[in-house]
Order: sequence, then structure tokens, then C-alpha cells
Amino acid sequence: MAKKRKQLPLLENVLITDVAAEGKAIAKVDGMTVFIPFVVPGDVVDIQLTKKKSNYAEGRAVRVESFSEKRTDAFCEHFGVCGGCKWQILPYEEQLRYKHKQVVDNLTRIGKIELPEISPIMGAPETTFYRNKLEFTFSDKRWLTEKEIGSDKEFTQMNALGFHIPGMFDKVLDINKCWLQNDLSNRIRNAIREFCLQNRYSFFDLRNQSGLMRTLIVRNTSIGEWMVIVVFYEDDAEKREKLLNFVADEFPEITSLLYIINQKANDTITDQEVICWKGREYIVEEMEGLQFKIGPKSFYQTNSRQAYSLYKIAREFAGLSGDELVYDLYTGTGTIANFIARDAKKVIGIEFVEEAIEDARKNSRNNNIENTLFYAGDMRKILTQDFINEHGRPDVIITDPPRAGMHDDVIEAILFAEPQRIVYVSCNPATQARDLNLLDSKYRVVRVQPVDMFPHTHHVENVVLLEKRT
Repeated sequence: MAKKRKQLPLLENVLITDVAAEGKAIAKVDGMTVFIPFVVPGDVVDIQLTKKKSNYAEGRAVRVESFSEKRTDAFCEHFGVCGGCKWQILPYEEQLRYKHKQVVDNLTRIGKIELPEISPIMGAPETTFYRNKLEFTFSDKRWLTEKEIGSDKEFTQMNALGFHIPGMFDKVLDINKCWLQNDLSNRIRNAIREFCLQNRYSFFDLRNQSGLMRTLIVRNTSIGEWMVIVVFYEDDAEKREKLLNFVADEFPEITSLLYIINQKANDTITDQEVICWKGREYIVEEMEGLQFKIGPKSFYQTNSRQAYSLYKIAREFAGLSGDELVYDLYTGTGTIANFIARDAKKVIGIEFVEEAIEDARKNSRNNNIENTLFYAGDMRKILTQDFINEHGRPDVIITDPPRAGMHDDVIEAILFAEPQRIVYVSCNPATQARDLNLLDSKYRVVRVQPVDMFPHTHHVENVVLLEKRT
């Protein structure tokens, strides 16, 4: 006989005091830290615990006794169910304050190094419709909200096109309107879903790996170009052509209409053949007269406008006069490398993904930039003492690593290279702080500039300038 699971307690009249990682809020109860989503500091709530450990617990607010003065109304109809935009009930000024605090706390607590005064966080000029890329999932297992379940209505149509429910890989929330990307994205998604429903196209069964319609990717640029990638699981030429012709006719604004047949276990498209149905195979982003081609597999910062602000800060911190050799680590498609090339003598970009490096080289050629070199491969294996001896010691290193930060071997290579300045761009101030501690033996932090790329989320970018100790 299965052992009955013990019911965790209900905590009543608990004051929410702070915010934490992953967009959750914090309360303290009898010395124990409790993490709760979808509430803000100042709320007084009843909390049903869902997990309890020796030194912390997790729970959900089941009743709000009183609302915080800092709370604002959620603008999205999917708030509280969709896993995104968890901070939209917090005024934007408060979001920025907590993000700035997150940077200060991480650099101080984890970095344990001497710091200058940290500059005020640079807020985003647009707090909605700011993303240039979204990916939606087709599923035959639509997630029913508590409101829908409580309505006593019988739901016979269980297909959805939207976002995964956090922690449930096979459940998808059907999205009506998403506030993250230009509204044309909503119209394209809703039209495709309606077409598929009317024509009885099968939506993907994520558990059993079956069905025609798998995923939909929508990308756009600041100059109004649009890319739509429809990913099918089954290879049904007749149905595929009918859908793609409908999309092309209905939305002439689409610059690049592509499709993929992906029959492997995961949704990644990096190893898949992409077929152009109509238009170009790429879209174009512009920045200070430079044009960047973005293909279906290209990485580009997902907030175009704030990316420009971020790159300007990186260029300013680099302090280039035109005579410098610059290494751009984790260069991606070479956006930063090409952006700063006119101000440097030479820029060498290194990136793991071969396709990204091909894009970087193309971007240099297309913009008549002749002072860049790009190398693809494992950063630890490329950035060695032999590489530095061959190509020269850099005057400046710009590094923009993934969330995990830099490997110890990369940090050792940087310390060997001894550039005069290091510009460290990070999407994770915690791992950035760890790396700054390792660089502290030869470098001191002289400037820190947080940048908000993702309003209504807990994510924050941070740019740090380090100078070589004398």
C-alpha cells in the first residue's frame, strides 16, 4: 500500500519582504525562508507550502489578506499561469531597483572584491513588445487554468499553440495575446492556430512524439523585417504546402518564410535542414549603418534596442583609439566585434558555434570590414598561450560568456594575455562575480553598469570594466 503523502502546512497572514532569484518573492516565517511566486514585497498572504526543506520552503499564495502599496495590476491575461513576465505586478521603477540590488548583492557577496560606485541601472525604453524572437509549441495537451476547470464547462478541443507550463514538458498554455513581441506576431500565431484547427491538422503529442504541427518561431528586426519558421514533425507535403501558402498570402509583411521537418526527440533546430518557402533565407538588423544578417539559426540579442545600448557601453568601456588589438570572446555572430571594428586596429572573435562564426565572417564582408578575424571552436582549446603568442597580446579583451560564466582555463589564458582592459558583459551577475574574484589578482574593477534587457522578469545584464593593476 502506498504511503500517504503528508499534507504540508498552510501559513496565514505572512508578510512578503523581498524578491529573490527566478522572479520569486521572499517571506520569513520562524526563521525559515519561504519562496513564493506572483506576489510582491508588502503583500500579506496565506501561503500553502508545496515543498519544505530544513532551511527553506516553497509555496503558493492561496489568499491575499492585503495588497502592497507597491503592487500594480497585471496587464497580461495569462499572468500567473504562463511562466513569463512574473514581475509585471511590480511597478517598473521597483523592478529596476531590485535588479540593481541583485547586481550589488552578487558582486559584493560572491565577488568579495573592491568595487567602485555602481552606476544606476539603465532601464529599457520599451517595457512591452521588446523581444525580437519568440518560440511557440503546438500541443494536443492544452493546459486548463483553474478558472476553466472551475467553470464546469466540457472541453473537447484540447489543442494549443503557446508556451510550456513551467515544470511540465508536455503541457502547453494556449496563448491569445503575448505582450513580448510586436502584435503582428500575435496575429500570425493566432491565424496559424485557427487554420490548423479548421483544417483538422494534428498538433504534436510531446509524450508519444506524433502529430503534424510541432513548433513555430517568429523573429523580427527593428527595421520591420519578419522571419517565420514553421516546424513540422510529420512529412505531409500536401498539408504543409497548403498551410505555408495560406501564411504567405495572409501576411505579405513576412520577409522570410521557412520550414523545417524535425523528427528527432528534441526541438532544437541547429542540426536541421531549413527550407526557404518564400522570400529571403535571412532578415536584416541595422545598427549605426551596419547591417547584420540574421538567419534561422543565428544568435542575436533578443532585445534589439537595448542591445544597441549594451554595445555602446561595451565600446565606451573598451576606450578604443584605433591602435588596439581586441579579442572578442564568445563573439556569437560577431555583432560586438563588427560594431567596434572601425575604432580598433584589429579584432579577433572566438566562438564555439561554427554557423555563428560563418555569420560573423559574412557580416564583416557585407559591411566591408577588413580588420576582423574569427575562429570557431572550444574557447579553452583555442584561447591558449600559443594562440596569444601567434596573434599577439591583446590590448583589450571583451568577453560575453553564457550564463555559466567563463571556464577556469579561459580565465588563466586572460591572465596570461594581460590586456590593459577587460570589458566583461554578463547575463548572470552571480557567475560574473565569481569570475571577477579570480581576475582580482591582476585587475581591479573600475566601472559597473547594469542594463535591463528584459522588463517584467528578474533577468539583468551587467557590464564591468576592469583595468590592469600597476
